[in-house]
Amino acid sequence: MSRECELTGTKPIVGHLVSHSQVKTKRRFLPNLIDVTLHSEALDQKFKMRIAAKALRTVDKLGGLDGFLAKAKDDKLSSKALKIKRDIAKKAVAAAA
Repeated sequence: MSRECELTGTKPIVGHLVSHSQVKTKRRFLPNLIDVTLHSEALDQKFKMRIAAKALRTVDKLGGLDGFLAKAKDDKLSSKALKIKRDIAKKAVAAAA
């Protein structure tokens, strides 16, 4: 299972563990990933995703999954999230016509 956020693309980063004697050893900083079920109001559907806790706070702030995906850049999203974004856009175009 990949340690990557499906909405923001957050991945592990590499840094140093520094001891008291200043000896530096490599370590990985892992994102705080959680399994959540997000509801899309436009599609009236629920989607299971593995996202970072920070991304979940942003989703809440922007008014849910639909609002987040409207502002999100396509290159950061996973293939699953991109498909949801396209489906929401299709539904909006169909409703406007």
